Formats: sequence, C-alpha cells, structure tokens
Amino acid sequence: MSDFEREWKKMLDGEVYDAVHPEFLSRLAATRRALWKFNNLCPDDVDAMKSILRSVLGRVGERFHVNQPFRCDYGCNITVGENFFANFNLTILDEATVAEVRIGNHASIGPNVSIFTACHPIDHKERDTGVEWAEPVRIGNSVWIGGNATILPGVTIGDRSVVGAGAVVTRDVPSDVVVAGNPA
Repeated sequence: MSDFEREWKKMLDGEVYDAVHPEFLSRLAATRRALWKFNNLCPDDVDAMKSILRSVLGRVGERFHVNQPFRCDYGCNITVGENFFANFNLTILDEATVAEVRIGNHASIGPNVSIFTACHPIDHKERDTGVEWAEPVRIGNSVWIGGNATILPGVTIGDRSVVGAGAVVTRDVPSDVVVAGNPA
C-alpha cells in the first residue's frame, strides 16, 4: 500500500489524516478546475452548468439548480436530492467520504451559506502539521436554510426544519422546528 493509499484509508475510516498530502492537493485542484468552468459559464448555459455539477458531485437528483458561484472541496462526497435549490455563493467543504454532505429532496439554501465537515486540532503544534478529520453533515427533506447560515461538522438537520438567516448551527436540529441565532 502506497503512502497516499494509507492516508486515503485513514480519511475513509474517519481517522486523523495528512490533508496536505500531494495527492489530496491534486484531487482538490481537479475539482477546483471544474468549478472554475462552472462559475465562469454564462448563466444561460444551464445544461453545461448541470453537466459539470453532475461530473463533480457524488449524486444529484434530476431537478436541481445551483446559482453561481459554488465552491466545494472534493464534490464526490456531496449528494443532493430532487428539487434542490441553492442560491449564490454556496460553499461546502466535503472532506472525507465518511464525512459526506447529504442533502434531501426539496431542500432550499439561501445565499452565502457555508457547510463544513472539516475538523482541526485545538493544539497549534498538531494543527501546524496539517492533520485533520471530518464529520458528516445531513440535511433532511424540505429543509430551508436562510442566507449567511453556517452548518458545522457533524450536524444533522431534520426534515421540514428551517434554519434562520445568519444562524450558526453547532448541534443537531430535530424535524419540524425553526432555529436561529449563534449558536442556533
């Protein structure tokens, strides 16, 4: 097993891994090139936009729309259900396969929303080595996330819930509730 294969296995197993390994950086660069193309397309070229997102994302429903710009890390760890809408400037940091970002059907995301899976050590010496780990984010069906909200690693948002604009979601949100504030 190569050095990179060992690091990839650690990432898949949810262990601390070397996030600055050259192969990880190469894969990140490939996704960024694809997203550069997506973000620089004419907004009228919806078919090309959807084609690029289908090539980057792990799974996406038949009906979806993502406004430009959109940014993510690997993309392959993001799954999106049917009738998904994301407004301008969505950022999803999808670090590891075990830290997928799964978004259900009929989910809507406002502008400037950030969804994070990456976790970093508190100790600066350990953090300076470039190691990290990741925790998955789950967003249920018929969820609305208001503009400028931030969803932190490991959070699950239940079906039909609403996250208010500007909220910082630090822990799980049950189904059928409205949360807002910092922390939400």
